[in-house]
Amino acid sequence: MSDEVLDELRALRAGDLPTHGGRTLAYVYDSAVPGLDALAAEAHSIASSVNGLDPTAFPSLLRLENDLVAMAARLLGGSDATVGTVTSGGTESCLLAVVAARDSRPEVERPSIVVAETVHAAFQKAAHYFGVRLVVVPVDPVTFRADPERMAAAIDADTVLVVASAPSYAHGVVDPVPEIAAAAARAGVRCHVDACIGGWVLPYFARLGEDVPPFDFSVPGVTSVSVDLHKYAYCPKGASVLLHASADLRRAQYFASADWPGYTMLNSTTQSTRSGGPLAAAWAVTRHLGDDGYLDLAGKALAATRLILKGIAGIDGVRVLGEPDSTLIAVTADRDDLDVFTVADEMKARNWYVQPQFAHGASPANLHLTVTAANAGGEARLLADFEDSVRAAIEAGPVRVADEVVAAIGALDPDSLTPQEFAGLLAAAGLGGGDSVLPERMAPVNALLAAASPRLRERLLVEFLGVLYS
Repeated sequence: MSDEVLDELRALRAGDLPTHGGRTLAYVYDSAVPGLDALAAEAHSIASSVNGLDPTAFPSLLRLENDLVAMAARLLGGSDATVGTVTSGGTESCLLAVVAARDSRPEVERPSIVVAETVHAAFQKAAHYFGVRLVVVPVDPVTFRADPERMAAAIDADTVLVVASAPSYAHGVVDPVPEIAAAAARAGVRCHVDACIGGWVLPYFARLGEDVPPFDFSVPGVTSVSVDLHKYAYCPKGASVLLHASADLRRAQYFASADWPGYTMLNSTTQSTRSGGPLAAAWAVTRHLGDDGYLDLAGKALAATRLILKGIAGIDGVRVLGEPDSTLIAVTADRDDLDVFTVADEMKARNWYVQPQFAHGASPANLHLTVTAANAGGEARLLADFEDSVRAAIEAGPVRVADEVVAAIGALDPDSLTPQEFAGLLAAAGLGGGDSVLPERMAPVNALLAAASPRLRERLLVEFLGVLYS
């Protein structure tokens, strides 16, 4: 019976995007190191039944977490005073950075956080969850880096946190952290650096001779840094680290409740019960790879990124947005008769996944590529298929949404539409959900979604998510 269950699970997994081989250029991070998955799975199984709720009951998890935090602190310019927490992922790390900043300033009645418009959406989520006002500052329209002068000007008496990215997800560029952190420090405000993607690879790039902009605790004024272990530490999903420059800064992140008849609840994260599996898997992977292993993997990712950037520069019809500092590349159309959403469909037909990103502010619609060590050696195939996909998309022509449809979509108020009306819109966009299969070609769907305002697009996709989970 157990074999049948596992066979059914394998059959279901066969319909997913591939998580290995470097063909899925978003969501997953593949080291291509033989045996690493087996090591992580074995470590996970050893600790999966252990509960991280109480480190005094399960001291093994306390040791694992302190080891991981110490490794992250050493990598990111920490001192003997640096402390940290292992969380379930980058979003939870960012949420905790915000709640710690908010709760450290109880005298502020309407707390706000200052962010660049390119900051990860996790901070929008934090503002929504915790009742914090989000002050969004435009970035440089060419480099897509945060503007430190405008960030400084946005800080006021209600500001409890300023956030910089290293790098930003959409364009892969590192914000000017020294200037932003200095402005925060002058105002007596915390400065968080979201290095969820770059934190475990940029330091190794620096060791390889790359000119990496300063972003970590070596920068005066930086009070916290987040770095994900499931990204370029190549650990299984479910592990991230939030570092604080001192225990005093971390204290407000903790939650305690003794005012009820049960045990005194004491939590370092938003979770109470936590499986020890992801923590043990991350500990095992980082111990196994070690500093030299990560330097080698960073070198492979760097070389692959360079080759892909050079190759894209030679493809007619596309260009890279900004000048990426890390392993993230945003590719947009450089001619009017090319639809990047169609390029994504063509790449999917060639067994690649590149992530569409909608236009926002000065950033046009583009395709996001996350390059990992697994892409080393496969750059020529990727570039050849990308060039073929661009050529096919030009031949097919851009997807056109009728003017009257655009006008009708623009007139819709997402807050007044009924569930039935949303269902009709979803069906019109080809997002019926339920047992139906998504369209093979997503360019027409993305063209309709692109015509919607961000708020309407959010509501449509929330309704779609609700249909999927029904």
